[in-house]
Amino acid sequence: MDHEVARERLVARLDEQGRIERDATREALLAVPRHEFVPESRSKNAYDDRPLPIGENQTISAPHMVAMMTDLLAPSTADSILEIGTGCGYHAAVTAAIAGEVRSVEYHESLAASARERLSKLGYDVAIRVGDGHDGWAAHAPYDGAYLTCAAAEIPEAIVEQVRPGGAIVAPIGDGRQTLVRARRRADGGFDRETHGGVRFVRMQGG
Repeated sequence: MDHEVARERLVARLDEQGRIERDATREALLAVPRHEFVPESRSKNAYDDRPLPIGENQTISAPHMVAMMTDLLAPSTADSILEIGTGCGYHAAVTAAIAGEVRSVEYHESLAASARERLSKLGYDVAIRVGDGHDGWAAHAPYDGAYLTCAAAEIPEAIVEQVRPGGAIVAPIGDGRQTLVRARRRADGGFDRETHGGVRFVRMQGG
């Protein structure tokens, strides 16, 4: 299979469907080799627009969802971004192709180890630590933005506190039915939030 051609066709389909808004998001999706982030047995499906299993009962998100979340977060080249839920590292790679710095927290040590090795091999500078995502990564706060690749009942307070005023948090929120939320931190410590439709993500671990 010609993975580059498959990737270009995927991004073209997403464009036709109006699922990509920002040029930076489009360029990142074209640049990141999704087939390197899925199990070898799933390589032929790497550029299907759907989630795929990656082990530990976790999944790699569908490309359209990564595109949507990246558009909503809208990172810039100077931004420091916090990711909760490294998984296989694909979403982190897309973010790292745009942002200045990406730090990611992964609950499962095995996924963190393989993602760290994979991202390093592919040349993506992403710092990963093993831990409970509910705690964020306070040592390097404040961040210009944050996102969750797993669903939480509510945005964890620690993550809200670790994002600077004006920064955005993008996350699937809900115990049963989940909604994609973008929250923007206010100077008074609160945040304004908007919803972007129903989604279905694996549950956040820990807490």
